[in-house]
Parts: sequence; C-alpha cells; structure tokens
Amino acid sequence: MANTIFITGVSSGIGRGLAAEYLEQGATVWGVSRRAPDGLLTGYSKFHFQSVDLTDAPQVEQQLPKLLAECEGLDTVVLNAGAIGRIADMPEVPLGDLRALMEINVWANKTVLDSLFRQGFPVGRVISISSGAAVTGKRGWNGYAISKAAMMMMAQLYASEQPETWFASVAPGLVDTAMQDFLCGHSPDPRFDSLEVLKSKRDTDEMPKPQQIAGPLVRLIEGIESRVESGGFIDIRQIKD
Repeated sequence: MANTIFITGVSSGIGRGLAAEYLEQGATVWGVSRRAPDGLLTGYSKFHFQSVDLTDAPQVEQQLPKLLAECEGLDTVVLNAGAIGRIADMPEVPLGDLRALMEINVWANKTVLDSLFRQGFPVGRVISISSGAAVTGKRGWNGYAISKAAMMMMAQLYASEQPETWFASVAPGLVDTAMQDFLCGHSPDPRFDSLEVLKSKRDTDEMPKPQQIAGPLVRLIEGIESRVESGGFIDIRQIKD
C-alpha cells in the first residue's frame, strides 16, 4: 500500500473519507482544504493539514512547499476538491458561474500539480476524482460536466509530459455527501430526469456514505495501473471484481 498521500478537500465528503481510510491503514497523509477537518483526522499523528484556498494560486504556491517541507516524495496524490453548481440548461447559467466552476474544478488542480512537480520530488500517481458527468453529457449538468471533462483531458496531457507519474480520472459513483444535499434540494423539473434518478437512490445501497466507499476506492486507486492506461478514465461502478 502507498505510504505517503496528498489529498485536496479533506474537510468533508470523499476527501475526508479517503484520508481516514489511508490513515487507518498506517499511511502518512498531507491534506488541504479551506475549512479545517474535524477530530476524526486530526486525532492521527500521521495527518498533516494546511488551510488553503485552492483557487488562490499565490497562496497555493506559498503554502504547499511549507506543508510538504519534510516530505521526500508522494506515492499518491488525490485531487478531490471541487464544486458542482446548480442544475440548469446552459442559457440559464451565467458565464461567471461557469468560469468559477472551471477555476475550482480545473485550474486549481493545475496550480496544485505545477507546485508539486516544481518541488522536484517523485510523485507515483495522481488521481483526479471525476464523475460520470464527464462522459455522459446529461442535460442540466452544464459547467460541472464541462469542467470534469476538461480535467480528464488535462490529466491526459500531464500523463504525456510526466511519464514517471501515473495519472487517472476516477469516478466514484453516487456518494452521499453534502453535494447530494444540494442536488436533492432542487425542485422537480421534467427536463432533468437524471436528477430525479439520483434523488431516488439516496438512502439506498446505491448511494453509500463516504466512509463506506473509501475502502473500495482506496483499493481501486492502489491497483489503478492494472486497470487503466496513464491518463485514462475509469468508473468504479464498471468494476465487476
């Protein structure tokens, strides 16, 4: 198992779940997010945290080297932090909202990756937490789908530039996070049937909690090189074994 892990967005949701799972398995985890995580993570001696606004490039470039000052290399980097935006048709979404999603879901990750590679230590694999929205183009998902598709392409480009690092975009499936609180709060709209399907799966086995998906997700990440070529995309729901 990987021993040194860097995760963005560790204060809640999938990032928090992954950090806890890796820590429980004995790994050292460096985490960043705007909000500080709760005692679940801070109770581990091998957890190191820095509050960082990932959309603030100068702050990222200043704080990451400090956080990782005693790190000689990272086995796994998980780019998890992101935002979704409201479900609506494209003409209903202001351009500023789309730009904001791209800043959070794409360019913030570029800033993180550039900072990590600039530090010069080895990075074994980079996992971008993606979504089925990146490849399905369902109506209503607008900027979220565009940004996840762009991030998937960016991973492919980095894979061609950094052959010693394995890159993959991983869709974890439906996970019951605060994002689902937001999505399930949308009023019913016949235009967005995928949203109604999502709502129907909440509180069922088809939408596990972050702590339930963390174990299977870590196992997938740890064996990703045998599942997909560097720069590729995989959906955990497609895995049969």
